[in-house]
Amino acid sequence: MARAGRSLGWAGAASAAVLLLALLAVAAPQLLAPGDPLAVHPTKAFTPPSLAHPFGTDESGRDLYTRVVHGAAASVGIGIAATGIGIGIGAALGFAAGLGPRLLDAALGRVFEVLFALPTLVMALLFIAVMGPGPTASIIAIGLATIPGYARMLRARVRGIAASGYVEWARLDGAGPLRVFGRHIAPNALWPLVAAATLGIGQAIVWVSALGFLGLGALPPSPEWGAMLNAGRVYLTTAWWMTVCPGLAIVVTAAALTVIGRRIGGVSHE
Repeated sequence: MARAGRSLGWAGAASAAVLLLALLAVAAPQLLAPGDPLAVHPTKAFTPPSLAHPFGTDESGRDLYTRVVHGAAASVGIGIAATGIGIGIGAALGFAAGLGPRLLDAALGRVFEVLFALPTLVMALLFIAVMGPGPTASIIAIGLATIPGYARMLRARVRGIAASGYVEWARLDGAGPLRVFGRHIAPNALWPLVAAATLGIGQAIVWVSALGFLGLGALPPSPEWGAMLNAGRVYLTTAWWMTVCPGLAIVVTAAALTVIGRRIGGVSHE
């Protein structure tokens, strides 16, 4: 525990603080920004950042700080939900491939290879083309697109653990398949997925924002970070804050998740 605490460092501490703020913005945005993210004030349009409006205002006079805070529920929330789908189904398929008969392992392995060869965003676009744009479609599309990566990772981990000496010893000692799975295989195989999920949420936020930027995620006037980037690009030379502020929210949140995920992954290998 002492080594894990020391390894956190200033970057890890700053990242943890960012994640706490992001989670608070998802769970209770009114605590950080009590205003209405959809409130329009035409007379305050294109107001630069100031004490009254820390992130400035947009073309309709809406406060960008309020919109960025309330947009966390769409961007971060969708990223968490999509990663949950990918981890859940990927873990089930990974265990099936790693512990099942060779024929099932071979069949699932070929499927994983084919799906893994396709870029995640391309797969998400294919799903959205079938289901139509919107937050629900984004969650399902990104979640399904990330399944092959998690499944392949867990399959390799499970097969290595199942062939390890301590698992063989437990079997020789009389432990049944369920006991071996619950006490030895599952805990050791799933722990690396914690780090992978943390990294995956950060990547999912970027993909969600990309879909929003393309107009395939949450639609305006929803305060979603990608949609805000799309709205601000038209005014980049005259109202830079409309693009920079939501862009920084995406970058800082994804970077914080990457730092934490690497710290968790480092601790799991110690």
